[in-house]
Amino acid sequence: MNKSVMLVGVGGQGTILTSKILAEGLLRAGYDVKMSEIHGMAQRGGSVTTHIKFGDKIFSPIICKSEADVMVAFEKVEALRYLDYLKCGGTLIVNDHEIYSQSVLSGNEEYPKDILDGLKKTVSNFMSVKAVEIAEKIGNIRSQNIILLGILVKSLGLQDIKWTEVIKDLLPEKIVEVNKKAFNHGMSFQVEVLNAL
Repeated sequence: MNKSVMLVGVGGQGTILTSKILAEGLLRAGYDVKMSEIHGMAQRGGSVTTHIKFGDKIFSPIICKSEADVMVAFEKVEALRYLDYLKCGGTLIVNDHEIYSQSVLSGNEEYPKDILDGLKKTVSNFMSVKAVEIAEKIGNIRSQNIILLGILVKSLGLQDIKWTEVIKDLLPEKIVEVNKKAFNHGMSFQVEVLNAL
């Protein structure tokens, strides 16, 4: 059975790196994998999305609306922005984190309130996590993306892949250990596992 995973975030949060680690692990496990990334207008601060499809045979990485089995939102507004890509009954994992756009910082717009409450009412398989706080306790705030990767891997039932080896191979040596910790923290979360592939 093929699966579709969409990661959405803001430039600088590690969305694309997370997608590359996920895709590499899936390839090493023998899945056919296709990945596509879309950058926002700004390298830092713009919207970033990646589409990953994997399974027995994949012909295109592009995920259409109402097609994603799982969506991981690295920022709350990005979850709202792309929610219509999540299929009915799909899983939504949201980093309980706010990044203010220039229009919000300048006072021209307000950051939406009660986003998580609205998402909980809309999505049945919903999980929010304070990944930034956990990453700070681990010792590197930038490892929040790897915490979210651990949660995603567990939700997909892909724990048997040698993820720590993939992390070791794709990240600079000086940040490997903190990211292994971050991944294990993510894997320790109680999440509903999707149907096995």
